[in-house]
Amino acid sequence: MKPLTEQEIRAAFVNCTKGEAKRLSVPRDLAERPWGDLDFLGWRDPQAPDRAYLVTVLDDRPVGVQLRSSSGGGAGQARRSMCTVCLTTHTGGVALLVAPRAGKAGQQGNSVGVYMCDDLACSLYLRGRKDAGVGGRLHESLTQEEKIARTGANLAAFLAKVTE
Repeated sequence: MKPLTEQEIRAAFVNCTKGEAKRLSVPRDLAERPWGDLDFLGWRDPQAPDRAYLVTVLDDRPVGVQLRSSSGGGAGQARRSMCTVCLTTHTGGVALLVAPRAGKAGQQGNSVGVYMCDDLACSLYLRGRKDAGVGGRLHESLTQEEKIARTGANLAAFLAKVTE
């Protein structure tokens, strides 16, 4: 993924108002992010940890969604769960993240959920840049490029549900 500017990130959001996008907390360390290893930029709001944001590039344009952690269960439990985006398993490190749908559906309260790495570091787990612990990555016969493509397809499918 190519580096994105704060302005590109704010303009990318499809499921919030321009005012909400203007007020959201963009990471201050954009220049230090490992852009070459990222399939998407994901982060949590340090002021409101139940809020998360995700921005990726689809069809050569940035697309962003705001997310919320579901209440109850999830992170911190000893149960092993799998991220449905990158297929990494974690003990207590997967959360149900919920995105309001874009447009009128979102204004009516409709949302879409995805079980995802709680720290939104799917790209780094997939590339071995971050350790998910024993058994975090299942043995597969796919190449790393195929796993990256699958992760991109899983993310695109989720984003399609948000924007349909």
